Amino acid sequence: MKNIVVIGGGPGGYPAALKAAALGARVTLVEKNKLGGVCLNCGCIPSKSLLDAAHRFQTARNLPALCTDGAQAAAEALFAARSWDKIKARQQAATRKLTQGIAFLLKKAGVEVLSGEASFVDEHTVFVKGNDGTEKTLSCDGVILAAGSEAFFPPPFDQLKDKIYDNSTVFDMPALPSSIAIIGGGVIGCEMADLFNALGVETCVVEMQPRILPLEDENAARVLSQALSKRGVTFYTGTRATACTADENGFTLTLSDGKTLQVQTVLAAIGRTVDLSALHMENIGVEWTRKGVQVNAETLQLKKDIYAVGDVNGLFQLAHAASRQGEVAASNLCGVPAVYHNASVPRAIYTSPELAAVGLSRAQAEAQGMSVKSHKAFLLANGRAVAQDQTEGYYELLSDAQTGRLLGAVLAGAQATELIHTLSVALAAQMTVEQLKEVIFAHPTFAESLGEAAAR
Repeated sequence: MKNIVVIGGGPGGYPAALKAAALGARVTLVEKNKLGGVCLNCGCIPSKSLLDAAHRFQTARNLPALCTDGAQAAAEALFAARSWDKIKARQQAATRKLTQGIAFLLKKAGVEVLSGEASFVDEHTVFVKGNDGTEKTLSCDGVILAAGSEAFFPPPFDQLKDKIYDNSTVFDMPALPSSIAIIGGGVIGCEMADLFNALGVETCVVEMQPRILPLEDENAARVLSQALSKRGVTFYTGTRATACTADENGFTLTLSDGKTLQVQTVLAAIGRTVDLSALHMENIGVEWTRKGVQVNAETLQLKKDIYAVGDVNGLFQLAHAASRQGEVAASNLCGVPAVYHNASVPRAIYTSPELAAVGLSRAQAEAQGMSVKSHKAFLLANGRAVAQDQTEGYYELLSDAQTGRLLGAVLAGAQATELIHTLSVALAAQMTVEQLKEVIFAHPTFAESLGEAAAR
């Protein structure tokens, strides 16, 4: 029986521990904070709970259009009665329930969970300083490193970390501010902009790149930018904050184009950074940077009996990518060969409208010498979208013009984060667009537009 130590109990670590235990290993998982990691406790799950609440209030404010005269005042009264404390309590209840579920699964699988900070003594020895002050040295046959990442604060925000929020601490905000500046127009920044705007907070986003979501499809990003702008979010793109000062009234930001912004609070959503200094990586002969460590992209192997999964390897900073990596790493460490496919990881952005993508982008496919054909259907022509006033956006498929094989997809619109998995399955099955066109989609559904796109 192999003895395996998993460092980190987040979305990469706990699936790795469960997989290794299922394969017969004796597993010890070390977590210095809370099981579930950033994603469960102060990331993916909390943000989706808050976004759901915000979108419900947004819907409520639009209900007077379907009511008798005089309903507008009732809707505004309901919106004015929104309780940030109750919204947070709902989110915290969901987090507790899921955290308890993970603890139960680990206990049922026989995984020993240690609360404390781990560090390497050598490649087969891990030292644990317990949160209760105890010390323990673990001898093992292998290690899976799933230490995660933390919020990144570049200048000038590095001097204000105790005064501003990041994507982890924003859920502890005691009350809704009157105004907020979000620094960074990536996935986190856009989701938070949607959240605060929908809850009535004056919201602006500062993004140094020429557009928001610079790593996503430009047309999809435009759909979201236009939708949020229409609802009142102000975007400052192609500029950055050169200075930020705080006083009793809030914050003053100076932008690189000379503009100044006065806001009550600031949220830094500038990305994530890896800090492995406490792990003493030098004791296993591994160098690391703020982007993490380099692993074999298919096996996740870092060294002979050491694997690294999740944010620490820089392959994909997504919880579901980390979970799959954890399972693959555990399988390989236990002698059951497995391969991780980074190109198969779907991406999802839970704004309104939603955005999602999977597979190759046009640029990536063309860089591989492929001739790409686009198949696009707009939701303006979708029966259910029209019936429900959710016509923003489109669904687009990308195929190899020579073979017809599906290469990737970009969905911008309602239900995008759910429907993207239909295309993940199609990609895994190496389907052609012609084969996808033969699928019968129920009517009326948003999914019909996938078939409509395939037919074009």
